[in-house]
Amino acid sequence: MKNYWLVKSEPNVWSIDQQKKSGSKGTVWDGVRNYQAANNLKAMKKGDLCFFYHSNIGKEIVGVVEVIKEHFIDPTDKEKRFVAVQLKFKQKLKSPVTLENIKQNKELSNLALIKQSRLSVMPIDSKSWKIICKLGKI
Repeated sequence: MKNYWLVKSEPNVWSIDQQKKSGSKGTVWDGVRNYQAANNLKAMKKGDLCFFYHSNIGKEIVGVVEVIKEHFIDPTDKEKRFVAVQLKFKQKLKSPVTLENIKQNKELSNLALIKQSRLSVMPIDSKSWKIICKLGKI
């Protein structure tokens, strides 16, 4: 069974366009230093899909990426305590879904994006995934 996630990146650090340019080999999703977010990375399986969220600038879901390699030791962690995954670009949303849109939708009020706004990697339930895909016109 496929699981769904949301990963955050500041677009001036790593954007959906840069993710797209990384091609079929994807990119290492590293630098996560929060234990709850790291546990979410560990739970990701190959083939799972993630919303790509531009944080701070934009505050909107802009695309979808796919997990192509399950967790491994984060190469940027000298202590070797945290993990990373490999993510590949799948598609951009035709219409970005803003945090404001999400907050206004009662069916999405349970999302960690609202309740734990600082969490950088979070699960998305399948019902919410479908609603956001519809809002994003994909």
